[in-house]
Amino acid sequence: MLDKFITPVIKPLLTPPIVLLNKRGVTANQLTLVGFSIGLLAVPLLAFQYWYAALAAIILNRVIDGLDGALARYANNSTSAGGFLDITLDFLFYAAIPFGFILANPEQNAVAGSFLLAAFIGTGSSFLAFAIAAEKFNLEKPQFKYKSFYYLNGLTEGTETIAFFVAFCLWPQYFSALATVFAIACVITIVTRIYGGYHTLKQQEANILTTKDEMVKND
Repeated sequence: MLDKFITPVIKPLLTPPIVLLNKRGVTANQLTLVGFSIGLLAVPLLAFQYWYAALAAIILNRVIDGLDGALARYANNSTSAGGFLDITLDFLFYAAIPFGFILANPEQNAVAGSFLLAAFIGTGSSFLAFAIAAEKFNLEKPQFKYKSFYYLNGLTEGTETIAFFVAFCLWPQYFSALATVFAIACVITIVTRIYGGYHTLKQQEANILTTKDEMVKND
């Protein structure tokens, strides 16, 4: 929900580091892999309850995630393969963070963490399933033209996810409550995405059928 407001603010800040990275021959895919590796370090750190160290790994992962796409575009090397790698590792990273909190305190965090993981499956699958169909119909993506995949808006997007991850690390004793609230918000996103995606694609199919009928009549 907040991504479309945050992104224009962040993009100019990424220019100096991506210029430097490009000069040094660093590729976007290399950044993606490095960022993912750093993000995964948060799991053992969370498991051993090093909350602030885990928070640093999470933030660094997100910074690098912003840099890899910007670098690819700056170097005119944005590819579907790179986009696939980026979004896949992003979803794995997102799932790893609740798992880390479950490991830290299974008795207290397991139910809420599992609820959140299940919700993540719903948001991720609805996102990717629509992206596949959107590519088929060549749907435009006016709000997120810089993305490799079509974004179907929702209540919980990247900005909200990171905000909750930060809150988890700052107030780990409230993880169960915070994760439950976030999972409910994700469920709302799932419902709205399924509804919006279904009707958008249904309308596209109806338009195609109408066009075909008109072409037959004209013949």
